[in-house]
Amino acid sequence: MKEIIATPEGAQPVGPYSQAIRANGLIFVSGQIPLDPRTHELVDGDIAAQCERVLLNATAILEAARSSMDKVIRCVVYLQSMSDFARMNEVYATFFKNDPPSRTTVGVAALPRNCLIEIEVTAIE
Repeated sequence: MKEIIATPEGAQPVGPYSQAIRANGLIFVSGQIPLDPRTHELVDGDIAAQCERVLLNATAILEAARSSMDKVIRCVVYLQSMSDFARMNEVYATFFKNDPPSRTTVGVAALPRNCLIEIEVTAIE
C-alpha cells in the first residue's frame, strides 16, 4: 500500500508526480530542485544557496511524512557541473552531521528550470 505525502512547506511538483510516497516503511522523496515553496521560483544564488534550498525542501517533506533527515538512508545528487562538487559537499555535510546516508552524485547535461542541482532522498519511517 502506498501513501502520497504532500506539504505546502516543500517545493510543489513541476510535473505529474508526488512530493513523496510512503511504501513498506520507506519514504521516497522525489527529486527536489531549488524552488522556494512560498514564491514557486528558483532561489537566486550559487550552488551553495541552491543546495541549501533543495535540502530544506526535502527536510520539510520528510517532516510532513513524520520522518527526518536523520532517517535518510540514501541520496542521489544531480549536478549540472561537477566543478560544484566540493561546494555542494560543504553544504550537504551540514544536513548530515552524523552517520550520513549512502549517496551517488552524477553530473548531468541539464536540470529542470536550468537549476544547478537536484537531489532525491529515501528515508525510513
